Amino acid sequence: MPLSRRSVLQGAVVSAAALAFPSRADDLAPVYAEIRRRHDETVKRIQQWIATPAIAAESLNSEEGVQQFIGLLKDAGFQSAARVPTDGKPGVFALLDAGAPRTLGLYFMYDVKQFDPREWTSPPLEGRLVDKPGFGKCIVGRGAVNQKGPEGAFLAALHAIRGAGRKLPVNLVLVAEGEEEIGSPHFPQIVRRPEVMQALSRCAGVEMPSAAQSADGTLEITLGAKGVIEAEIVSSGEKWGRGPGKDVHSSLRASLDSPAYHLVQALGTLVTADGVDPAIDGWFEKVKTLSPAEQQMIDAAAKHLDEAQMKKQFAVSHWAHDLPFREALARLAGQPTVNIEGLVGGYTGQGGKTVLPHRAVAKMDFRLVPDMTVPDCLAKLRAHLSKRGFADIEVNMTGGYDPNTTPADSSLIRAETATYRKAGLDPILWPRGGGSWPGYVFTEPPLKLAAGHFGVGHGSGAHAPDEYYLVESTNPKLRGLDDAVRSFVDFLYQI
Repeated sequence: MPLSRRSVLQGAVVSAAALAFPSRADDLAPVYAEIRRRHDETVKRIQQWIATPAIAAESLNSEEGVQQFIGLLKDAGFQSAARVPTDGKPGVFALLDAGAPRTLGLYFMYDVKQFDPREWTSPPLEGRLVDKPGFGKCIVGRGAVNQKGPEGAFLAALHAIRGAGRKLPVNLVLVAEGEEEIGSPHFPQIVRRPEVMQALSRCAGVEMPSAAQSADGTLEITLGAKGVIEAEIVSSGEKWGRGPGKDVHSSLRASLDSPAYHLVQALGTLVTADGVDPAIDGWFEKVKTLSPAEQQMIDAAAKHLDEAQMKKQFAVSHWAHDLPFREALARLAGQPTVNIEGLVGGYTGQGGKTVLPHRAVAKMDFRLVPDMTVPDCLAKLRAHLSKRGFADIEVNMTGGYDPNTTPADSSLIRAETATYRKAGLDPILWPRGGGSWPGYVFTEPPLKLAAGHFGVGHGSGAHAPDEYYLVESTNPKLRGLDDAVRSFVDFLYQI
């Protein structure tokens, strides 16, 4: 059985230099050879996974998705992989006991975002291998980089170790969900189960597989992530008591109020006049400013990152407020946000339709930074709207969670850094990712574990058309799939 959490942590808290294992490459030569031998098998496994999209927002394939994922885990060597019911989509709890002295926690997701095939240049569920100029051969498909490619690469590392006749150097405790893309509303129900908490308490930290290289080859180690509130903001004639209670002819607008414009006016109060910064009453009261150490990380990142490449990647020509690059990076790490994901109301089909809609909805997300919390921010949002005459506007939270942070000197982050450097890469420490993941369930009490993302390789287009994951790199700055698999092997031995 794995050792106690205290023993695990005491064993893990050693310097990165002591963990370098200078002879490890020779020891693992058969494993690296197995990675190369299994390349096509790994690609096919990822493609087959992409072909079955579990989309929580559409209640599509969740049961098929969880069963397929459980099969992948057992095939990779997990002795147990159990479906965990929740009030929403099911999760997974899996164990791989290698009889090792140390235990690593893993966070996986098996769900993906929605997609419109008409927006893709190849079928989003085919996982087609496409040559992308400047990058190389890539798998293109929904979930390719978020998260089936990196997760598939991690599972391939387990196959390679076992295929080479080696025992895994650590025990694994894995928790997974099928609702990450809708804000992980029921993930705590998975983690807080007694047997799961007991297993996680033995872990030296929790890792999420990643493709951490940006398009210019820069590699970041993020020390946390913003929290998020996902919500639908709804205006309706029924709730307002003004405007129609059903869609009516637009000629009646001269005599009737418009719930859609009522929503637009309410949304306008949530941000500054230029539409950039949050303007919700009290929104910045608990915002923790970036520390001097975090400011130094941003200074270092601004010198290494390629601003022109980033602008090209996002198809933008200006940062908000026309700020310099360094200040734009600081906002990415330390600024809360108010964002409209989509607006739905009335007729949105081809051509016009003269209608006065009775209901309009804004799908929104609010990114939170330390020390903001979901309950406090949700209360402030509702109070802000009520104060301005919008008490009738519904705020229906669909998912969300608090921010998370892991210290730079934690054994987990030091192991990540040592592994990257062993691979000839020089990572940039980054205070906090601009996106979100539910790492707070691990980093906050009662577990208080280090949590992070790890994995070489590159991909892009998450949540967008033509999402891709690099398989065979033609760019000397970027690593392909086999290198990604190798990085996970090295990381497990580093731990």
